[in-house]
Amino acid sequence: MRIFVFKSESRPTLCAFAGDMVGARLPEKFGPWRLMNTVPRGGALPHDVFRPPVEKAIMLEGFQLFRIKASEPAT
Repeated sequence: MRIFVFKSESRPTLCAFAGDMVGARLPEKFGPWRLMNTVPRGGALPHDVFRPPVEKAIMLEGFQLFRIKASEPAT
């Protein structure tokens, strides 16, 4: 599964993984969302996030939210 990494424009530390490049299922209340990166099938996710639970969440909900420290870059 290819995974798309998004960053919330309204919440600087909130990011999301999604299964589509437009983030159609991302929560609107935290948008707008900006596409930051694409992770190829089997590729390592940023911030050392473990991939299997993220893939499961994307299959069930269409996305997985995560937070970064204010000092970390989003991707």
